[in-house]
Amino acid sequence: MPSSIHASATSPSVAVRSIAGSISLVEARPARSEWARVWSALQRNRGAMAGLAITLLLILAALFTPVILSHDPTLMGAGGSLETPSLAHPFGTDKFGRDLFSRVVAGSRLTLYIGALAVAISCTIGSLMGLVSGYAGGTIDNVIMRAVDVMFSFPDILIALSVVALLGPSLQNAVIAVGISAIPWYARVVRGTVMVERQKQYFEAAESLGASNERLIFRHILPNALPPILVLATLGFSTAILSAAALSFLGLGAQPPEPEWGLELALGRDLMRQAWWIMTFPGIAIAVTVLGFNLLGDGLREALDPRQRRVG
Repeated sequence: MPSSIHASATSPSVAVRSIAGSISLVEARPARSEWARVWSALQRNRGAMAGLAITLLLILAALFTPVILSHDPTLMGAGGSLETPSLAHPFGTDKFGRDLFSRVVAGSRLTLYIGALAVAISCTIGSLMGLVSGYAGGTIDNVIMRAVDVMFSFPDILIALSVVALLGPSLQNAVIAVGISAIPWYARVVRGTVMVERQKQYFEAAESLGASNERLIFRHILPNALPPILVLATLGFSTAILSAAALSFLGLGAQPPEPEWGLELALGRDLMRQAWWIMTFPGIAIAVTVLGFNLLGDGLREALDPRQRRVG
């Protein structure tokens, strides 16, 4: 009898621990079917699929640049100076006789480099700040968020200009500057996600079971913060491309003879009436690329957010 009483007294505790463990596993890690649903939602979104197609086209152009190029993008005298678009030079040539088509295609590699590195910098540092701020709370949260508020009080391009002014004009410094300017967005979004997740039952269950801080952050909170981070990174990719192009246009980013789209706009600025193609084709490349990443980001946001999910 005592043993049965003891068993009945401890069984609720065992049950609670079992249920809590199952809750933490179910809530903390999205099921594969959830990602299948996201992909299905993306397929139904024509804008998202168009954005994905543009993004894949950019990646393919970057990967197969040596195959696509008809001329060396930095070779002067590949054609005559300021030749109009023709079969030999589909996008014409610039004032140095360089093939503009080759420079635009080669610029796709720099575009991916700019976007990937800038997003990696801002996403890594900003997400870490958001995780620490939201999880620690108190004084640490106040200090980090006040620093984020200070950065938010300045336009992103002004922060980028300040960083480039300190580091010096170059493509790499421009990418670092663009990455630093976007840190507050990730910090704010991730902190908000952490604050929400900490109030959920699965987190409280895992915490009551004695899970370590590292496990709570990296096994429970971070996986649930990935969807908003992914959406922000996709949209941030286009912002990084635009900001880097703006810095190159101002002479603070890529330097000649690098085939960067923003630099091409700057080189063709004084020749708009005489050689319209120098600014037109790089400008179209920037616009289409930014549009593609924005469409893909909007589609991901809609697919990952149940509140914005389409019906039917």
